[in-house]
Amino acid sequence: MLISKMAAEGGGKEMNEIKTQFTTREGVYKLLTHSEYSRPNRVPFNSQGSNPVKVSFVNVNDQSGNGDRICFNVGRELYFYIYKGVRKAADLSKPIDKRIYKGTQPTCHDFNHLTATAESVSLLVGFSAGQVQLIDPIKKETSKLFNEERLIDKSRVTCVKWVPGSESLFLVAHSSGSMFLYNVEHACGTTAPHYQLLKQGDGYTVHTCKSKSTRNPLLKWTVGEGALNEFAFSPDGKFLACVSQDGFLRVFNFDAVELHGTMKSYFGGLLCACWSPDGKYIVAGGEDDLVTVWSFADGRVIARGHGHKSWVSVVAFDHYTTSVEELGGEPMEFSGSDEDFHEQAQFERERADSAQSRLSAERNSSSADGRPAVSVTYRFGSVGQDTQLCLWDLTEDILFPHLPLSRARTHTNVMNASGPAAPVRPSRTGGRPRPPPPPTPPPTPTPTPPPTAAPGANSKGCSGDGAVVVVAASGVVTKFATLSLHDRKERQQQQDHNKDHKRNHSMGHIGGSKSSDRLSLLAKGKTDPAKTLGTALCPRMEDVPLLEPLVCKKIAHERLTVLIFLEDCIVTACQEGFICTWARPGKVGLLSSQNQANSPSGTVV
Repeated sequence: MLISKMAAEGGGKEMNEIKTQFTTREGVYKLLTHSEYSRPNRVPFNSQGSNPVKVSFVNVNDQSGNGDRICFNVGRELYFYIYKGVRKAADLSKPIDKRIYKGTQPTCHDFNHLTATAESVSLLVGFSAGQVQLIDPIKKETSKLFNEERLIDKSRVTCVKWVPGSESLFLVAHSSGSMFLYNVEHACGTTAPHYQLLKQGDGYTVHTCKSKSTRNPLLKWTVGEGALNEFAFSPDGKFLACVSQDGFLRVFNFDAVELHGTMKSYFGGLLCACWSPDGKYIVAGGEDDLVTVWSFADGRVIARGHGHKSWVSVVAFDHYTTSVEELGGEPMEFSGSDEDFHEQAQFERERADSAQSRLSAERNSSSADGRPAVSVTYRFGSVGQDTQLCLWDLTEDILFPHLPLSRARTHTNVMNASGPAAPVRPSRTGGRPRPPPPPTPPPTPTPTPPPTAAPGANSKGCSGDGAVVVVAASGVVTKFATLSLHDRKERQQQQDHNKDHKRNHSMGHIGGSKSSDRLSLLAKGKTDPAKTLGTALCPRMEDVPLLEPLVCKKIAHERLTVLIFLEDCIVTACQEGFICTWARPGKVGLLSSQNQANSPSGTVV
């Protein structure tokens, strides 16, 4: 009895251990404790009743070579620092700007990258009471306050972003389900705005502001039911993806104000969404504990991923490990030498521009057998309220399921000290504000058993490193990041007889039987009277491939609220108010030796 108790305690300790490094096929990612950002006193923040910690990056093109700036909010406080990343230790004693707000809290923020200089930056900050502030943390000025009297919307700001390519237009989403388009050069008016209908469609309406003189807001969007949790612009800025508490992903043509496509979550609300670097795919996450991959061109779900044990709060593509491969050729390398870090960054951005243009040009071209002329392997990540970081590979067995297995090739760029993988999308400082957790998160994450693995699957699945399934085809061993759809159906048929008593709200037990139908109808409630389960809007679990994470690690004590992929590191943040830097493979030793060489005492800075 005592032995069993000790074993149980040991197992629990192992499960609760915070990881400081993890391994993928390209190498080891390591947590840099000296590069942790937080409030200057470094005391853990009491997150009860507080809005999520968010992080925004901007590069001010500082000639000193250290132009990265970081902004983050913790409770009522907002900080603006020089970001030194993996190169030097964080100096928390010298914030460029620090602000403490009374009666409201910052909820999200976004830099205008078009106007950023070493002397001035434009930062939008959304607040829990509904206002939006435009500030310059370098000049330490407050330019304007929008919705100051809360006449436009009184609910919490969930997401604020500059419209791509614009120096004056920005978009603001609220927990009321409304979204407003502003112009920084216009006033908001002293009375509540009046609107007239511009366009309406399935699940949305758009109104213009009816006024004798031009005033804010320019447009009012009402999207879905419940809170509008996040929106994300496509890489070309033409389309807008919105995720709502009603569980729908809606994709709009932004300029035409028209609905392009929709997708429904398996259960509960959707909390976050992001675009692939080439704009072909959208990944969404939320209260069903899943990540869902939606094809923009096909307008359908092509895969789901299960690895989290609670709500998924952030999803993001890693532009720096996405690879491009031409038919019959070797993987295209978009990287150069690391001998001069700062000069190389500009070179890589130019190459990335070329790569993205190539992807766009080849989007609709295909070879005689139906295979695209350029194949792309995508890496994306997710973090959640279960305090876990998951990395996923979206590979050719998912993107081109009609191809024979022997022809479905996958590739992930391998990074090392001699040559970092370059991005498909330029700008290492293109970090976006991360989506907020839900308005009313559960007090504790609900554990969810992992989905049943197919025969031959790696038993380590969620916690192991490397590929999940290894398949031999035509004498060649090919790595896949997904379970076989056929194998999963066979295994499910074998286990149908003992599943009924296990079914509950946990996603690990939702299948395609009648009991899951009843659960789905119960879960959808008022927001889904159309019974979408089993349709193109929401296919059943067995009807699409199920991804397993390449890596799934517990990296924090509190729920995770930030995931940003930069050129030489990954940035995460948790609700305790700690912003962590994870060095990419090969970056720790290289940059530490550079710091040692530049340090007069010979010690690492």
